[in-house]
Amino acid sequence: QVQLAESGGGSVQAGGSLRLSCAASGDTARRRCMGWFRQAPGKAREAVAVVDSAGSTTYAESVKGRFTISQDNAKNILDLQINSLEPEDTGTYYCAARRGGPLCVPVVGYFNYWGQGTQVIVSS
Repeated sequence: QVQLAESGGGSVQAGGSLRLSCAASGDTARRRCMGWFRQAPGKAREAVAVVDSAGSTTYAESVKGRFTISQDNAKNILDLQINSLEPEDTGTYYCAARRGGPLCVPVVGYFNYWGQGTQVIVSS
């Protein structure tokens, strides 16, 4: 089992920045793929960015150049730096982990561990 706990959400004005963090605990030894997802009110959950154990990253087109995913494997921390926030970035942000499997893909159904989420509200 892997437990994930997000922090760092909040309310900001458009153009501002936030840094989200996710602390992983439990059986993280075989963790291969981690990612950030978000869900806006009334919409489906979508991928924001994923990173594999080697550090290779994949971003959603809508966040490229504004969001940066990073991980500290020694501390089991996954971060998401969010810059130039837009009202469309409002939603609940979830940290997710995938144990096992050769791939690291930004697909909701591929991940088998999820945090409780942290809310991001961006006002115009």
